Amino acid sequence: MAKKLWGGRFEKITDPLVEEFNKSIHYDKILARWDIIGSMIHVKILERAKYLTAQEALSLDNELRVISESIANNTFITDDKCEDIHTNIQNALQDKLGETALKLHMARSRNDQVVFATKLYCKSSITKINVDITNLSAAIVDLVARNDIIIPGFTHMQHAQPVYLKDYLGAYSKMLLRDYERLVYISKNMKITMGSGALAGTPINSSEYNINLEEILKEPRFKDFKEVFIIEPTSNSLDSVSDRDFVIEIISALSIVAMHLSRLAEDLIIWSTKEFDFIEIDEAFCTGSSLMPQKKNPDVLELVRGYAGRLCGNLVSVLTMMKGLPLTYNKDMQLDKEPLFGSFEIISKELKVLAGLIKTLEFNKEKIDEHLKDESLYATDIVYYLVKNGEAFKNAHTIVGELVKYSIDNHIAIKEIPEDILKEKFSDKFVKAEIIKLFDPRVSVESKESIKR
Repeated sequence: MAKKLWGGRFEKITDPLVEEFNKSIHYDKILARWDIIGSMIHVKILERAKYLTAQEALSLDNELRVISESIANNTFITDDKCEDIHTNIQNALQDKLGETALKLHMARSRNDQVVFATKLYCKSSITKINVDITNLSAAIVDLVARNDIIIPGFTHMQHAQPVYLKDYLGAYSKMLLRDYERLVYISKNMKITMGSGALAGTPINSSEYNINLEEILKEPRFKDFKEVFIIEPTSNSLDSVSDRDFVIEIISALSIVAMHLSRLAEDLIIWSTKEFDFIEIDEAFCTGSSLMPQKKNPDVLELVRGYAGRLCGNLVSVLTMMKGLPLTYNKDMQLDKEPLFGSFEIISKELKVLAGLIKTLEFNKEKIDEHLKDESLYATDIVYYLVKNGEAFKNAHTIVGELVKYSIDNHIAIKEIPEDILKEKFSDKFVKAEIIKLFDPRVSVESKESIKR
């Protein structure tokens, strides 16, 4: 049975079923590195507050460095018998330093440790996710640069108007930019605090002992940690240990990323079908069928689409878990970790695999050109033509609607309708030679002047 950070009040041994049900080390071990940072800072605080001698602080700091290096090298042995990674690290220190390690928990609670480590993990993970978002955006920009083409735009999954591919995919770049900025905002506003204790604060007065957390972080002992975080004393210890808004905000933001990626995946799935045949996805990013030898399935894109549901579920699970919890810390809050870690992991994988897939895309320009021959794509351009020639918009809209219906009912292209019929049946403002010029995708897209390119 592993040593615990508590137990003096208990006479009975914890039931093995409770041990198994209660522990979280199998997933919170991901916080090991960040817990070490907190411990190293806490050692310095205790030394300045005279709760540790200089030699004790040095011994603890050195051993924490050793453990940190083993974590970085993946040689740290996780003890699955421990409740959590915080207990695991404490026990490892105690095995090496004995009584000295027991002093480390002065003015400290796991309630405070957990939120501290989790916030550092989140800040680091947001930085990495934003690198992935940037890489996907770059892949989209490069794809557009290689394919200066026009494609049919859609509303309600019906042909609408011609649009530049750069504008179509540029819409996803805009979504990714908002995702990036949303995560930056969340990270910037995530306050890293220390000194909450279990809920009521600690007897250590920062001012009395000249404890400046920002200065402590600049000390040589922290040079191995490239990330620089602003850490400050808690202004409300109850809020600090019980707040999980930052987890909810992050999973919410990641859910929006997942939704955006799902929409992109769906467009690419549709474009890759035989019915559309706009794109060819490289075989390296497809799978086959165990029965049908001809199949080339966009499984990667389908999983991206499907995982959006997992992310939304993660958000709902944490919101529901937090709903109605009294102040301050409750064990329920342990259950925020798996949804949080899982959301970061899924989004990171999706962004990376999509960036790779997009780099391989090839456009079938001949098939796209076939779609662009659909005269209905230019109906709005004909409306604008009539308006420019003095027709009221609503009347022009009605006229062109009737013109399209006439074309369909009589199985005749609008371009083939004689000019006298155009004038007699629809509008005397029609000049066939001018109308024919409108059935050109480049003329259509270049006529739109509201978009700043």
